[in-house]
Amino acid sequence: MKTLMISAAFGAAILATPAMAQVMTPSEYVTTAGASDLYEITSSKVVLETTQNPALRDFAQTMVTQHTKSTADVKAAALKSRVKVAPPKLTPLQQELVTELRAEKGTARDAAYVAQQKAAHGQALAVQKAYATEGTAPALKTTAAAIVPVVEHHIMMLKAM
Repeated sequence: MKTLMISAAFGAAILATPAMAQVMTPSEYVTTAGASDLYEITSSKVVLETTQNPALRDFAQTMVTQHTKSTADVKAAALKSRVKVAPPKLTPLQQELVTELRAEKGTARDAAYVAQQKAAHGQALAVQKAYATEGTAPALKTTAAAIVPVVEHHIMMLKAM
């Protein structure tokens, strides 16, 4: 229950993110995309430790693989754009969500993971779409545009769970 409340708070925080209301700088985009990917990878690895659900296991493994790729893609585009790339770092809220996920057990962990993924993917989609449309670094805009359909596919996968 606590995790679902945090997940709801995560969703509310996402909707209030100022980056959505204004154009992100290339550096802000790289940092935000990196944190998003790191959260997806980290939380997916946590659920992979315990889930007995084959569909959820497949989804989580896909998240690790595809978000690792998008991190590499954003990094390559940032280098082309001469944007400094620091190692991705979880936001305090993302770290709290991972901690809550670790505290859950069994099917409660699975349910918390799905709820968190829905909120996180909604945020990721908004960030990628916003930068693809309004970003100022051409290589990063192209990369963001290429990531949009991948995130949309993840959202469709989540709807089926």
